[in-house]
Amino acid sequence: MDPSRLTIAQASAAIAQGSLAPLSLVDSYLERIASLDGELHSYVLVLAEEARERARALAAEPSRGPLHGIPLSLKDIYWTRGRRTTAGSRLCLDFVPAEDAETWRRLEAAGAILLGKNETHEFAIGGPDFTLPFPPARNPWNTAHYPAGSSSGSAVAVAAGLTAGALGSDTGGSIRGPAAFNGIAGLKPTYGRVSRRGVFPLSYTLDHCGPLTRTVEDCALLLQAIAGHDPLDPASADRPVPDYRKALERRLDGMAIGVIRHFHEADAVAGFGPENAPNPAYCAAFEEACRTLEKAGARLVDLRLSPLLDYADANRLIMLAEAFALHETDFQERPQGFGRYAFARIGLGAFFSAADYVEALRARRELCREFREATEGVDAVVSANATAPAPKIDTVPLWGVFERASYTAPYNLLGAPALSLPIGFEDGLPLAFQIAGKPFAESSVFKVGYAFEQATPFHRERPPIAASLPGRT
Repeated sequence: MDPSRLTIAQASAAIAQGSLAPLSLVDSYLERIASLDGELHSYVLVLAEEARERARALAAEPSRGPLHGIPLSLKDIYWTRGRRTTAGSRLCLDFVPAEDAETWRRLEAAGAILLGKNETHEFAIGGPDFTLPFPPARNPWNTAHYPAGSSSGSAVAVAAGLTAGALGSDTGGSIRGPAAFNGIAGLKPTYGRVSRRGVFPLSYTLDHCGPLTRTVEDCALLLQAIAGHDPLDPASADRPVPDYRKALERRLDGMAIGVIRHFHEADAVAGFGPENAPNPAYCAAFEEACRTLEKAGARLVDLRLSPLLDYADANRLIMLAEAFALHETDFQERPQGFGRYAFARIGLGAFFSAADYVEALRARRELCREFREATEGVDAVVSANATAPAPKIDTVPLWGVFERASYTAPYNLLGAPALSLPIGFEDGLPLAFQIAGKPFAESSVFKVGYAFEQATPFHRERPPIAASLPGRT
């Protein structure tokens, strides 16, 4: 069997048993990158010889744990010492950090191998901009389609079998959107659960770092390695980190799960216009996913919160105001360095007043209180993700990110953990929903996600392009 088809958990077990060498695993991914990434554009930097050298060294060492010898990749906003980190922008083409992001430092200490850096939308906010030095990544299920962003390359690499797992970032949905369109698992952890030190910021109060993987179990393994307090990150929470793998069970007996339907059934059209109406195929897949949770033993409870527009407005205002504050000097001194999408989107932040920003923070506080009270009687929450399959990549409008309903933004605003999982397909493209939890309740989110995953076949599906190479034995 081609080693690149193994999950992280499966590859880890094979390495521990001595039936798989880290170098063989690295080579299987490098072969696929060489064969497929000319079409997919998921990497901007491939560290082939470094990865092979580290694989050889790790083979001679005692195991450091479940990530020992596992090849991973990083969204190109994560600093990597001595290796270029561009944030997808001309402005950073020559930036070579002197230190690693704290997240990569932890993964490396756990025995992971860095395959390379993944394509990202510029500064984690620009869209699929064809004028930038690195072409936009393409959806492996159909390369004419959009993989979502901004963690686009990370998700594409995971879905196409060009890495065992990857790290992305999420300010309004940039992990969960790509996870949805690429048919994989993607987790935005609780705000403060994972250090953001050494990661290019977009919005200090909304940014989250998290994993993209093929399965829930693999997500749990990566989060285990990167979670925990970082005293040098002012937003890092000093909270104990549980054993996430222990939470994974096939049954949900005794669990109450809140279902938020009004976000996609009513709020999308009322707040964003008729073009945001969910596809009938999506609604059917969402309801079938809910029935799957019931069959696994969960008790479903209808949950109603403030309209989706309230969450989206506060999230976008805070994000844009903070993003412009971060980039204001470059806007003044070298605006020509930005790509079209990033310049237009970040530039909106210049038009907000201090009063606008303060009002958005006040609204955020009220929505956090509402969510806390609404979820007192439930263990987790499910809600929609993107309610239609991925659009064509050349049809993504400049302002599209602000014109469409965002089902992911509420959980950034709330700082709550949220996991995207596939729930079906439409026209050969993946559909997904979200499982969210109370702050620092990733274990509950993983428990629900794992039970759903074990009861459904979607995580075992692979894009056609991923099967286009003969398997190595």
